[in-house]
Amino acid sequence: MGGPHLSGKTMVIGAITRKGNVVCQMIEEAGFNTLENFVKETVSKKVTLVATDENFRYRHLGAHGFVHKTVNHSQHQYVIGSTHTNTIEGFWSLLKRGIVGSYHKVSKDYLPLYLNEFAFRYNHRNDPDIFRALLSRV
Repeated sequence: MGGPHLSGKTMVIGAITRKGNVVCQMIEEAGFNTLENFVKETVSKKVTLVATDENFRYRHLGAHGFVHKTVNHSQHQYVIGSTHTNTIEGFWSLLKRGIVGSYHKVSKDYLPLYLNEFAFRYNHRNDPDIFRALLSRV
């Protein structure tokens, strides 16, 4: 996190279950507490693996009772056995393409709404009656 590639960009964090649902939200900063609190609030203690990239801010997840393994993208590691971040990377790709292709630009004020929209779409991707699911939440 940080560096010139993030200049002027708003940060987002997310978690996803393999073949399951995604949770994502906008964050103001990406410090240890923010990342750890997100994982503790979002991820069940019953999961068998929390897979992340090499971000050093995740390094204390094991101390919170999670089995934590990483892949190091900067060293071109993308899959090590069952450890990978491909599922969440796929969601980020759908989100980015959806924003650029449909909305072109999103302001920081409305980003949480777009994140909710794309998470809802992703989480109901196999629902043949997604419209009814949407209406039932109103």
